[in-house]
Amino acid sequence: MLIRIIRDYLRPYQGLVVVLVALQLVGTMASLYLPSLNGKIIDLGVAKGDTGFIVRTGGWMLAVSLVQIVATVAATYLGAKSAAGLGRDLRAGIFARVGDFSAQEVSRFGAPTLISRNTNDVTQVQTVVFMGAAMMVSAPIMMVGGIIMALREDVGLSWLVAVAVPALALSVALVIRRMIPQFRLMQESVDWVNRVLREQITGIRVVRAFVREEHEEARFGEANTQYTGTALAVGRLMAMIFPIVMLIFNASTVAVLWFGSHRVENGQMQIGELTAFMSYLMQILMSVMMATFMSMMIPRATVSAGRITEVLDTDSTVVQPTAPVAIPRTGTTVELRDVEFCYPGADVPVLQGVSMTAEPGRTTAIIGSTGAGKSTLLSLIPRLYDVTGGSVRLGGVDVREAALEDVWSRIGLVPQKPYLFTGTVASNLRYGDSAATDDELWDALRIAQADDFVRAMPQGLDSPIAQGGTNVSGGQRQRLAIARALVAKPEVFLFDDSFSALDLSTDARLRSALRPVTRHTAVIVVAQRVSTIIDADHIVVLDDGKVVGAGRHDELLETCPTYVEIVESQRSAEEAAA
Repeated sequence: MLIRIIRDYLRPYQGLVVVLVALQLVGTMASLYLPSLNGKIIDLGVAKGDTGFIVRTGGWMLAVSLVQIVATVAATYLGAKSAAGLGRDLRAGIFARVGDFSAQEVSRFGAPTLISRNTNDVTQVQTVVFMGAAMMVSAPIMMVGGIIMALREDVGLSWLVAVAVPALALSVALVIRRMIPQFRLMQESVDWVNRVLREQITGIRVVRAFVREEHEEARFGEANTQYTGTALAVGRLMAMIFPIVMLIFNASTVAVLWFGSHRVENGQMQIGELTAFMSYLMQILMSVMMATFMSMMIPRATVSAGRITEVLDTDSTVVQPTAPVAIPRTGTTVELRDVEFCYPGADVPVLQGVSMTAEPGRTTAIIGSTGAGKSTLLSLIPRLYDVTGGSVRLGGVDVREAALEDVWSRIGLVPQKPYLFTGTVASNLRYGDSAATDDELWDALRIAQADDFVRAMPQGLDSPIAQGGTNVSGGQRQRLAIARALVAKPEVFLFDDSFSALDLSTDARLRSALRPVTRHTAVIVVAQRVSTIIDADHIVVLDDGKVVGAGRHDELLETCPTYVEIVESQRSAEEAAA
């Protein structure tokens, strides 16, 4: 998974990678050449007192060092640029993929894990790519080159390399093997912490209303404790690596000095050769240690890459047709033909055999008890979900055969839980039409019965709106959401219980103001209150996912017992309240 992501998302940076490898090669070769020059100074210059040789060779060492510095800095810069570009493109790719998800995929993953996958997981992959560009290119070159140069200095001590390198690699590999499952648990713990924190922030009013602060603190404490425990377990394993590395480093140094001193004493090698050999052994072990650092990061990055790939490889159940059919521009009629819908994994369909027609210039209302499938039915029209049986048609065209943008551009949806974005009143309304003028915004606000409280705001249309619209009331959010749909001037209005937070007088005024605007459009209203849909041209009654009645209010009172029961229950509630 990690290799696939790096391969796919580093493709635009192939030129930088080639230059990076070349610079790493130059810098590594320069670093390998320096110990040999230093050994020559000791053996030839110092031993013979040749000051000129020392100056000339020292000049070469300075020049080689300068080349090494320039190459290393340039390679690090290109590595950082490539890694940052990969992270940017990867985040954009995940965002685009999630943007294509239907409500089904979003519900399956959940918002907290999608957020952590696009932030924490991408950061892990980006970091390992940068470290790989800075280390993993030069590490194998340095190790192979160091072995060659060490053998060139003295073959008799080469057995130390054959012992130290495998010992270091094997010791670290055993520790890393135990770290991989812990990294997987760590990423899952991050998801849990994000989920609990998001729930507590979003539902802070409910938490305070029911005095559940201690309970929520305990929930967060449990999630936090698990994450902390996993992180400590990983930290303990990581802490073992450094003592192992230093032990092998120091033991190798002592071994070189011990056995090398005997060879110098026997005249089998020079002091400068011993110094160079020790430097090369340190470079070899250093390259192994660099690979070790990478090895510590690769398991976690691999887990993160798998989580990212899971999102990128998930196809939306709502797909674009290969040969989209255009929806006619005149008189968009909404028609449901024997619609059936079943949520994934559910045993019983939510909707069964639902057929209805909403024509332009007419208001079609959907009413039923809680759980009857009203909101689900409305979600099928803009293809938030796809039907599992039957068909939904706009202007006579099956929505699955039309381009998604064509479907969405015809529909103005006001969801059951209206959501406003961080910005201003104007920026939220212009989600419906980015080119709308201020006069058009005020006209939409007037129809939605929202102009009075917007004018009362200090900055009017430029008044700030907090994330989710938390700085306005529920009724104000609903009216702003209705105004946003009006600004779009769609051919079909879908109101999903959009008047529930309004008082009866405001509800009546809003419905009266909507009639002139919607006289050429199809309007579908989902409502709980009978008073909201009593004047509708056509009322569809749902019960347990099936249509049990259809007609006008007066007709349903005579023909539909379920509708009569709803009317009587609300009338009784009003009488009891009075």
